[in-house]
Amino acid sequence: MTSAKASTTTGPPSRLTAVVTGASSGIGRATAQRLVADGWQVLAVARREERLRTLAEETGCAVLGVDITDDESVAALVDRAAELFGDTLNTVVHVAGGALGVEPVAEADLGKWQGMYETNVLGALRVTRALLPALRRSGRGDVLFVTSVAAHEAYPGGSGYNAAKAGEHMLARALRLELNGEKVRVIEIAPGMVRTEEFSLVRLGDQDAADAVYDGVEDPLTAEDCADVISYALNAPHHVNLDLVTVRPLAQAAAHRIARHHGV
Repeated sequence: MTSAKASTTTGPPSRLTAVVTGASSGIGRATAQRLVADGWQVLAVARREERLRTLAEETGCAVLGVDITDDESVAALVDRAAELFGDTLNTVVHVAGGALGVEPVAEADLGKWQGMYETNVLGALRVTRALLPALRRSGRGDVLFVTSVAAHEAYPGGSGYNAAKAGEHMLARALRLELNGEKVRVIEIAPGMVRTEEFSLVRLGDQDAADAVYDGVEDPLTAEDCADVISYALNAPHHVNLDLVTVRPLAQAAAHRIARHHGV
């Protein structure tokens, strides 16, 4: 894919640097915005380049159209990160992914399962493998995975997403063990119910059905809430590793237990 015009200059970084995937909407977009506000140099990537251009205009971050399921596209990401940040990189934030469908196992759509695995697991793996050398060279590296409570709690109709996010969770856990003793943290943020403009709409394919997910729920999480947690984890002293943070709205006690119309 072609790249959207970057709005930062190339050359060695003078600040902490980050690549944020899935940055065209939701948690990825909010994270890119927050890290720029924190003083980081950010390369925000996603497939939808028009949205990235808007993000670049609003924040001054660099942007690039990237399909994390494509090897050539990820290779272009590596080249662009090197142009912007030099030989090193501090952080990769994996947000790209998402859920498709709510079919039970007996009616599973294998295409949807494959799509979720390709983005949530193999996409995160592909980007991590490609950028890990630069993270290691930085002497202050982070790989942050935004998974989900679905990685840790099964629920009816969630089997495909449960499986994909559990796979991403295990990727994070194995990587942390493999990097033990090196200056690279591996962080997992597992959000519960987050109301964004697209997550439930993409999953369900219908706006009314998407709105019903949040019906009667007082104050579901926002993308900005998640970005706050991500910012805290990344800006903490580098000897402090938040291995796993589960963040939910007060109204949600578990993936399948949510207070509705209770005025909590």
